[in-house]
Amino acid sequence: MHQTPIRRRALPALLGMAAGGLDRAARAQGARGDVLNIGLATTPGSADPHFYNFQPNNNLALHVFSRLVERDARIRPIPGLALSWTPVGDTAWEFKLRPGVKWHDGRGFTADDVAFTLDRIPKVPNSPGSFAGFVRPITRVEVVDPLTIRLHTAGPHPVLPNDLTFVSIVSRHAGEGATTEDYNSGKAAIGTGPYRLVRFQPGSLVELARNDAYFGGAEPWSRVNLRVIPQAGPRAAALLSGDVDLIDAVSANDVQTLRRDPRVTVAETQSTRLIFLQMNFSTDGPLPDVTDNEGRPLPRNPFKDLRVRRALSLGLDREALVSRVMEGRGTPYGQWLPAGFYSNNPEIGVPPFDAEAGRRLLAEAGYPQGFRVTIHTPNDRFANDSRIAQAAAAMWTRMGVATTVDAQPYSAFSARASKAEYGVWLHSWASSTGEASYFLSNVVATVDAAKRMGVNNWSRYSDPRLDALTEKSFTLLDPAEREAVLRQAVKHVSDEVVIIPLFHLALAWGVRQGLRFEANMSDYTDAMDIRRD
Repeated sequence: MHQTPIRRRALPALLGMAAGGLDRAARAQGARGDVLNIGLATTPGSADPHFYNFQPNNNLALHVFSRLVERDARIRPIPGLALSWTPVGDTAWEFKLRPGVKWHDGRGFTADDVAFTLDRIPKVPNSPGSFAGFVRPITRVEVVDPLTIRLHTAGPHPVLPNDLTFVSIVSRHAGEGATTEDYNSGKAAIGTGPYRLVRFQPGSLVELARNDAYFGGAEPWSRVNLRVIPQAGPRAAALLSGDVDLIDAVSANDVQTLRRDPRVTVAETQSTRLIFLQMNFSTDGPLPDVTDNEGRPLPRNPFKDLRVRRALSLGLDREALVSRVMEGRGTPYGQWLPAGFYSNNPEIGVPPFDAEAGRRLLAEAGYPQGFRVTIHTPNDRFANDSRIAQAAAAMWTRMGVATTVDAQPYSAFSARASKAEYGVWLHSWASSTGEASYFLSNVVATVDAAKRMGVNNWSRYSDPRLDALTEKSFTLLDPAEREAVLRQAVKHVSDEVVIIPLFHLALAWGVRQGLRFEANMSDYTDAMDIRRD
């Protein structure tokens, strides 16, 4: 059983306002009164908390909605709408719910709302990255009484409480029959979180107002304005000018500048977010933007050949990427969990840099003269994303694989990448459950809608051996036995070069003098972790 006092921390601040959207008086007052203005790098695409498992969307949801189980700054589960959770035998978890919780419209929260939420998640249409994987093991929902719910699973599932930290609970009375657009308009966006959604304009503006009846205690900010400022330089300038009180995704260059300025401080932490390159495994035939040196499509998919994948990994100098592009703000790595986390495999080190060995492998695979590729990348998702792609492209080009870069806003990039319309792309993933199965079941498991596996597997990689290890890990209750199986799966991904890992991202936020922000490994920029000194 788990039971501790709730910690007040809400979710990330997200989307923003166009520069002219905040009146000058509000910007000047900022956090000097009880209004907080936050500048964010990436905009959320929806206020529907179940539409797309995308961090900016999750950030917005954290302000408005609550979860049965929350996470602290070190990714440890803590009570939320559930005060405690207890295994009942090997195939059920019982959650005792917090009494007296009210929805934003004043109606009472009950176990029936949880049942409605769990039923809704896999049914949300047109999701580019479903939340269905988090509720995959649940076979039956039993409402024991208004404040007790049991979640039944087909077999043991020890990480179910961790998975539920991603599941925002929505109300049946507001959500039944509601569409994603109803959430975006605010009609259905009735939560139990610390803030109410006042206005959501995709790509432009989010306005939040304090929920004075929040079960965790009323927040100090009566209003939170979330502005999107995609470029790092203007974002830092907005902080220094006082237009905003806090910014996220501070670039490596701007970290040094902000550290020297007495008007601001920098909050920093290591993250679980891995930056990596991904390849398209969806077909044996030609791929988009992958050609011979004359520009003709290759007759077969070169990434199906392990030698090619190993060659491309050998062609990347991860130390140089971190030291030169990131100015030291990252950690070169060969797997998605940092050292010290449960199920990290200590046998896997940083992949070596050996361009000459890479050329030999390419020749063995039938590409002695290399070929041409394009790395597709977002240019507004995380610090230096397009610069990382440019540097990787230069390294591959020097090895003999002529590489160009196509950089786009994340909204356009993700729409195509999620449909396997690219040959190669730069991607990232934060292992916010703090163990390996989250990545395994979502990013590299075979896409299987019935099993709700591979919901974020944009590469369409599929290997029954890896799937078997992943599924086996969900059935093991003994932590050591489960960790051994997960480490096997991590090694499989490394040996097969299913992804090309680069480094873990270091996170930085800029904070106006007079405020403090608790940096978190989940990379959330939440208003509830911003306080006056």
